[in-house]
Amino acid sequence: MKAIIFGANGQDGYYLSELLAANNIEVIPVSRNGDVIRADVADFTSVHTLIKDHKPAFIFHLAASSTTRHEALFANHATISTGALNIFESVKILSLDSKIFISGSGLQFRNDGNPIHESDPFQARDAYSISRIQSVYAARYFRNIGLKIYVGYLFNHESPRRTEQHISRMIADKVKAISREVDITLTVGDLSVVKEWGYAGDIVKAIWTLVNQDEINESVLGTGRGYSIQEYIEKCFAFVGKDWRPYVKEKQGFRSEYRSLISQPTTILTLGWKPETDLGQLVEKMLTE
Repeated sequence: MKAIIFGANGQDGYYLSELLAANNIEVIPVSRNGDVIRADVADFTSVHTLIKDHKPAFIFHLAASSTTRHEALFANHATISTGALNIFESVKILSLDSKIFISGSGLQFRNDGNPIHESDPFQARDAYSISRIQSVYAARYFRNIGLKIYVGYLFNHESPRRTEQHISRMIADKVKAISREVDITLTVGDLSVVKEWGYAGDIVKAIWTLVNQDEINESVLGTGRGYSIQEYIEKCFAFVGKDWRPYVKEKQGFRSEYRSLISQPTTILTLGWKPETDLGQLVEKMLTE
């Protein structure tokens, strides 16, 4: 049994590859760079060829740029939206038995500060959300004509595999340096912003849970547990035995995209999945692995 992962070099691709291998599934890892199969999900010929050659039982579309900046409008559209269409059409032509997973985001929903459920309305808040919303409507269309497509709406989840551009990794790296008595300041945008600090290793298990049943096609995949950026910082500094306050400064005039971004994961919990890693355990991973 085979699985193609588009976006295999990201943190989710890494942990999903490990999970699939543990389930005796041969992983076909695909990315535009790195030590994997080099291909672009936005290129129909490449996608078509991969699916034709491997006839995978599962296809996971995890490839995306993580930025919401307007300047990434066309890059997001190519990877997320066109990439999804390329997969759907190739499967329609070549491999109707394949199960497809595409990742959505909590950012594509209207956010009034309450926990977000997959049945809540979408809102095109930014260039990133536009692409996510379009790919979901494409998934619903192709599902109606016979494809087995699942959408998992992912909320904030972290791991030591995060790159330096993500706040979780940036904070962890600065705290590790401060623990070695490096004299630096940790500058953050807004300490009060609340979001989920799930663990990527747990979230890929939620993805695997979703695609291994046939009744539910779309689900929020998150912990439902919210913590402020300050709480994450406090736990990081506590882990290295230091008071956070002398080292942390807020950016003056900074405005966050949201005050709170929390999931309401009732659906995935009813399928038997639950998060296994709490905030303290995540902090330990971020600071030691």
